[in-house]
Amino acid sequence: MELSGNGADSDPLLFVYGSLKRGMANHGQLQQAAWVGRTRLDGLALYDLGPFPMAIACSEPGSAIEGELYRVNAALLEQLDRFEGAPRLYQRELHRLNSGEAVWVYVGRARQVRHMKRLSSGCWKGPAAAFSSGRPARY
Repeated sequence: MELSGNGADSDPLLFVYGSLKRGMANHGQLQQAAWVGRTRLDGLALYDLGPFPMAIACSEPGSAIEGELYRVNAALLEQLDRFEGAPRLYQRELHRLNSGEAVWVYVGRARQVRHMKRLSSGCWKGPAAAFSSGRPARY
């Protein structure tokens, strides 16, 4: 199913959980998006890859990740697909919030995180110290 539209009510929602969040290095990519709020998304697990996180599908009960919702348009989604390396690095998938609303989210594959640390909190707070230089960088 593809979500797109011209009006504010028909523009799709995007769930972000990493470097696109407010205060993170790549948030500028969302300049054209309208911030909706913070939320949790069930059915995903979050892994710390150092400079950025990766969410993967997870069927464990209670698995959820924290992030932010933005209202976007089709052109911005295409731009973000290129930025996020979709479909090579991430897949842009449609998931549902507990409210039933459909949201796009960039998701990786289990094999990509098999040697990485899972963030049990489901919340990524920024790049690992080894990758942090105190200034924003494009990852």
